[in-house]
Amino acid sequence: MFIKKKKNPLDITKKLHHLKNRTEVRKHLPEILGRVLARIWIDTDFKEDFANDPQKTLEFNGVYLPEDMSIEFQKPNSDRPRIVVYEQRPKSKFKLRVLYLQLVMMAGR
Repeated sequence: MFIKKKKNPLDITKKLHHLKNRTEVRKHLPEILGRVLARIWIDTDFKEDFANDPQKTLEFNGVYLPEDMSIEFQKPNSDRPRIVVYEQRPKSKFKLRVLYLQLVMMAGR
């Protein structure tokens, strides 16, 4: 008998992602980080974990960045939190911003 695993609507991804380079990060990470921002909005425990260690939180949820990339959670206590992904070449002190996502709420009538 085959038992189908129930999908959790709070999951940030449906499968493991071992991103290998900048191209893969730019292709796959915006959707994943969009889900992260949505979950941060409604899940205070997840928000706290992500604020303390964003990379570890992503890895716990099945998303692995290349070794030369890091992630920062900026403005965590504002209405417009931002997630920034940086790339740092070996032996360089400079970081290159690869992408960022920011939560923006808009009202309409």
